Amino acid sequence: MITVLLLLLGLILLLFGGAALVKGASGIAAQFGVSPMIVGLTIVSFGTSAPELVVNVIGALNDQTELAFGNVVGSNLANLGLVLGIAALIRPISIDSKLLLRELPLLLLVSAMIVVMTADPRFRGLASMLDRSEATILFLVFGMFMYIAVIDVIRRRTVDPLITHAGDVPLAVGGSVRLLNLTYLLVGTIALFLGGRLTIDNGVELAAILSIQSALVGLFIVAIGTSLPELVTTVFAAMRGESDIALGNVVGSNLFNNLMVLPVSAIASPVSVPAGGMIDLAMSLVLAAALIPIFWIGRAQLGRITGALLILCYLGYAIWRVA
Repeated sequence: MITVLLLLLGLILLLFGGAALVKGASGIAAQFGVSPMIVGLTIVSFGTSAPELVVNVIGALNDQTELAFGNVVGSNLANLGLVLGIAALIRPISIDSKLLLRELPLLLLVSAMIVVMTADPRFRGLASMLDRSEATILFLVFGMFMYIAVIDVIRRRTVDPLITHAGDVPLAVGGSVRLLNLTYLLVGTIALFLGGRLTIDNGVELAAILSIQSALVGLFIVAIGTSLPELVTTVFAAMRGESDIALGNVVGSNLFNNLMVLPVSAIASPVSVPAGGMIDLAMSLVLAAALIPIFWIGRAQLGRITGALLILCYLGYAIWRVA
């Protein structure tokens, strides 16, 4: 019982720390005249994925790469199945052609790259893993994606739901709030570190108590907890009828997990794929691939029936995976 409470406390600290980090860093960037759009694409994207990033880095440094792997893949699965499904139940999601032409295919490509990278050692008789050289390649793809996104912002030629979402960030400016922004930044960093330690230590302990893989704890418990910022943001966007933002938030979060969180973990310590991990990666790839024909067949719309099917698919897979 104590282990579960400490794990929940760790997740709460991670969520609070990520929010505080975003608020403080955004305010400081605004004081130096940085565009809100740029802040949204960089600081806010980092901040909303900070819980996953901190958990993975601390896990990798403590040789708990199975839990780190489960956290990233589980977060992607939760975003595509649970978060997107709940948003579609609230209100059918329409898709902007920009997202269909660029972000969704990129997510599919990156997901396929990770499957190939982690499966490659098996052909050489080695255990499946993501090493530092492969992580560097993912970083390069991330840099290319950020360059294209920033160029779009600067030129303002097109409206992208990911960029629109980034531009909605409220920034605190003015000399009277400088100390407050620094305080938010410091408190957020400390909360993220403490939350990460509590989550890793107690997540591993819970796995031992339940006699299951630590990857499964990361896949379904830690991942859902660290995905709460995406869930809240996506649900509120769906309730306001901002369906492009709802979908853009999910796609953007998964891209950031695959191109930043996972590579950082692999650079800290090569991430080994646990038993059943390749199936988890394949499931994430299938869900990402399914979105494209779903929107084409559904006339660029994700309806409530399809949303319910996504939720059932996620829950069914979770039950099967744990059992």
